Amino acid sequence: MPLPDQLYGTPIPPHLNRWNWGAFLMNWIWGIANNTWIALLMFVPFVNIVMLFVLGVKGNAWAWNNNLWRDEAHFLKSQRRWAIAGFICVACVLALIAYGGDKALSFLKNTDVYQMAMEEITSNPAVSAALGEPIDAGFWVTGNVNMDLMDGSGHAQLHIPLSGTKASGDAMAQAIRSDGKWIIELLIVKVDDYSEPIVVINTRNKPIPGSPQEI
Repeated sequence: MPLPDQLYGTPIPPHLNRWNWGAFLMNWIWGIANNTWIALLMFVPFVNIVMLFVLGVKGNAWAWNNNLWRDEAHFLKSQRRWAIAGFICVACVLALIAYGGDKALSFLKNTDVYQMAMEEITSNPAVSAALGEPIDAGFWVTGNVNMDLMDGSGHAQLHIPLSGTKASGDAMAQAIRSDGKWIIELLIVKVDDYSEPIVVINTRNKPIPGSPQEI
């Protein structure tokens, strides 16, 4: 239902038939509010990916035909509000993701495994010679640390970006936890442009990732 003085099914004016950010970003929520029930296809796996873009393209036309608008200004104001709401929601989600990622990185850097690994790396003569002192750890530390508080066991694997005055690279640490104490079983440093990683610790003679040889 377009404007009050127009018949049902009157096509949307060409100058209003443009991309609808509110329908694209708010999809099924926008669909319910705008009586556009086809937006509920967002709950169908795989179809929902395509439906996002269909809503963006067809959103204005569907909203125009499925609601009664006082005039074009009323229509544009309504869809503009949906677009603003969509952008605010996306901004909030991105902020939460960034906050969670920062907390996760902070957690990894505060673990005993990370501290032990960095102590071994910075005190290793071969690593210092290859990277150049001082050796700094980068921001994007990744991996996982799992602990069982009942029996004191656990396991961890960390990837730590490194940089020095001569070169940069990254470290990989594998550790286990027994009786509440962490033990690093494997710690290697891969220096950029070096074919062989530097083995700092290998207590169990494990295969070295990135090396054609096993020690």
